[in-house]
Amino acid sequence: MNLAKISRRSLAILLLSFLLPLALAASASSAQRMAISVEVANIRSGPGTDYEQLWQVEQYTPIRVLDSQDGWYFFQDFEGTKGWVHKDLVAEINTVITKKGLINIRTGPGTNHEVAFQAEKGVPFKVLEKKGDWIHIQHADGEKGWIYSGLVW
Repeated sequence: MNLAKISRRSLAILLLSFLLPLALAASASSAQRMAISVEVANIRSGPGTDYEQLWQVEQYTPIRVLDSQDGWYFFQDFEGTKGWVHKDLVAEINTVITKKGLINIRTGPGTNHEVAFQAEKGVPFKVLEKKGDWIHIQHADGEKGWIYSGLVW
């Protein structure tokens, strides 16, 4: 009878040792993706206007919300930088941001289409639609085009 208890206990410990890290990884990866909804947002070092302004971001900048406190979101951006932004300055908008140097934005979904304009690293766009590996995007200034999905976060 004691052998059965030890076997069950050992099995439970073994399962927990495998499942717990998986559960923790899943919760970390389930951080909510949101985007800046106003023209310009101040990013702060803490959850309040009395904290230092670290930098500013423009409309459609995507963020991954890690935590919240007193109406503020603690987030991480596409480069891994962390900061705080007030909840009224973000919304659930499907957006992307360029993660490479000078990128061609095309008139259609494919390299056979002409270049409409170019974007540098760190330019955010609202997602309008997707076709395969291509994303139809719009900048806050109204410019639209298509970008390859591997070039954005």
